[in-house]
Amino acid sequence: MTDTSAVLALAVLLAAGGFVAGVGARLLLIRLRRGARIPPPWCELAVACGWAAAGFAVGVGAVPGRWLPVLLGLGWLAVAAGAVDLRHHRLPDALTLPALPLALLLLAPLGWEAVLRGVVGAGVAVAAHAAVHLAAPTALGAGDVKLAAPVGAVLSAASWEALALAGLLAALLSGAAAAVVLVARGRGGAVPHGPSMLLAGLLVTAACARGP
Repeated sequence: MTDTSAVLALAVLLAAGGFVAGVGARLLLIRLRRGARIPPPWCELAVACGWAAAGFAVGVGAVPGRWLPVLLGLGWLAVAAGAVDLRHHRLPDALTLPALPLALLLLAPLGWEAVLRGVVGAGVAVAAHAAVHLAAPTALGAGDVKLAAPVGAVLSAASWEALALAGLLAALLSGAAAAVVLVARGRGGAVPHGPSMLLAGLLVTAACARGP
């Protein structure tokens, strides 16, 4: 039987850590070469909620404990990169490029097979997104292609099915967001795809993560 108090304690502890990490994310975004100012406390609250949810999922046994660092790292990236994409419709290289080696580093405790799948999955994800970018650059930007590498690495480490499922879910989320914009404004508008990729990556990874 799950110890409820231990689960809640883990969630609260991670929420506190997430709040601090959110402060770090907001301050980092300000200091980027093309800085992005995100008003407090959005980054802080978003990371805190995401980390608390990851801790709760691990605490109740829905997600294997070894995946917790991966989910925390992906959650932080989702908030930092997603905030910039929503506010400025761009994904900074300073976030997307270091994210791949960091993702592989976080996957290392899961074993060499997970890392190998991560490397291959990153390549597959980048190739698929690059093809869409070349065919429809206004629908999928170069930043999305770079972001596909770390997200694809984490997803493929969970399972190959997760990589395909997250791609489909991200497309559905972006389509739904575009529909909302159309209804709200009475006309279409550019909808950043990065937040959908990141949210889909988090949800599918948590659902498909495996191992003790």
